[in-house]
Amino acid sequence: MSTTVVIGGGVIGLCCAHELARRGERVVVLEGEKPGAASWASGGWVVPTFSGPLPAPGVIRSILPSMLRRASPFFLNPMALPELTGWLWSFWRHSNARDYARGLEAVAALNRRTMALYDALQQDGVSFEMHKSGVLFAYLDRTHAAHLLEDLDHLEPLGYRRPEMLGPRDLRDLEPALGPAVVAGLLVEIERHIRPDTLLDGLRRRLTQLGADLRTGVAVTNVRRRHSGVVAVVTTQGDVAADRFLLAAGVWSNALARRCGFMLPVQAAKGYCVTVPSAAPLFRRPIYLSGARIVCSPFHGASQIAGWLELSGINPRVDAYRIEAMTRLATRYLPGWRPAQAERRAGMRPLMPDGLPVIGPAPRLENLFVATGHGMLGITLAPATARVIADLITRGAAEEDLAPFSPGRFGGATW
Repeated sequence: MSTTVVIGGGVIGLCCAHELARRGERVVVLEGEKPGAASWASGGWVVPTFSGPLPAPGVIRSILPSMLRRASPFFLNPMALPELTGWLWSFWRHSNARDYARGLEAVAALNRRTMALYDALQQDGVSFEMHKSGVLFAYLDRTHAAHLLEDLDHLEPLGYRRPEMLGPRDLRDLEPALGPAVVAGLLVEIERHIRPDTLLDGLRRRLTQLGADLRTGVAVTNVRRRHSGVVAVVTTQGDVAADRFLLAAGVWSNALARRCGFMLPVQAAKGYCVTVPSAAPLFRRPIYLSGARIVCSPFHGASQIAGWLELSGINPRVDAYRIEAMTRLATRYLPGWRPAQAERRAGMRPLMPDGLPVIGPAPRLENLFVATGHGMLGITLAPATARVIADLITRGAAEEDLAPFSPGRFGGATW
């Protein structure tokens, strides 16, 4: 039996570890920071039809006027500009129709089996809270729904259906919590949502049952290489040797990639969430507040809003000013959302400048694999990523075309 060390205990690392352990591999998971740091502030959405890359045609024009304002959904901290210059230039270069369409199709193909893979997780004994109530997209302007409809037109050949546009009366029947400012919407019934902390806890419990070795508080600081492979990782608690290694360290991945001789220009895209305990959810189903870039998720005993994006480096600080601004914007869509008592969190999501995840074998190292850079799609893409990584590690190949997600696609970039 061979051993694989998984560097990172977030949803991507844990899903990959589970799939490997389920196939009979010996697995060691090393997590140096708080496990699940990216999912900590996630709305938990599983949304194959809402998986287009963040850099898109027109996105720069839409965010540029307000990106230096703390109360904006997309905030660039001016103090981080020197470090971000090259990354932002690459993001701008990928914000075009051709790259967006290619990225959308690549992620859609990877997502093809996402729902079946989540069902398989539960069948294998991973216990977590999952709902199959679809997602309602709410708009203050009817014309803004056109972008999502265009994406769904591109995805129809892959089996995704185009929903009908809903007017104010139909919207209020579906979701009475919506206010009069919401004039149009789309209900995408195939989508689901998951409570992230229950998924992480369920994966850890199942991994323990499968005999995996989970080590929290063990930070990887370096690697030991020999010829064309890695023989061990250097950690704060000594060396850990293995046959194969998987780098799934989220926003911390680039530091380790550099030690291995290649670059991963991943940046921390910080998001926020506000969770309100309530006997009954404040809304019936997940809602995307389109212009506000906020996701709303009802869970057992709680309601949550989450979203926004902040580029300020690796910085876990919760900015109360931004959370209050996000809450005020949410009330334009949901007049009843005025939480008196709430839990406020921030999470750092690993984002690549082309908006696509990094999945595949590392350049020039035959036993190192990479799974990171999923941005806001970590929950959505985790089981699909796990399946292709496990195929690469146990079989030497995957069915899917992983070229768009290649760890070496940015060559010698130096961000």
